[in-house]
Amino acid sequence: MAIRTVVWGENIHETTNEIVRGIYPEGMHTTIANALNADPAISATTATLQEPEHGLSEARLAETDVLTWWGHKDHGAVSDVVVERVAKRV
Repeated sequence: MAIRTVVWGENIHETTNEIVRGIYPEGMHTTIANALNADPAISATTATLQEPEHGLSEARLAETDVLTWWGHKDHGAVSDVVVERVAKRV
């Protein structure tokens, strides 16, 4: 069974900074997930701040073996409910 991985990213710099968008047109999170998916032992998907529940519903976290998290610009925008959910899961 593959290692179920979620690559979480704010997805802010990619949408607000032309230089970053030029380097990561699909977002840093997608670039990382694509690299992880090169390994057949890993099944990586993405989640971002802009998605409902920031892409981290209870059901999704329950099906996640590894969660990577990259935030830089707007940690305060992550809802407290999701913060508690992630902390409880990990």
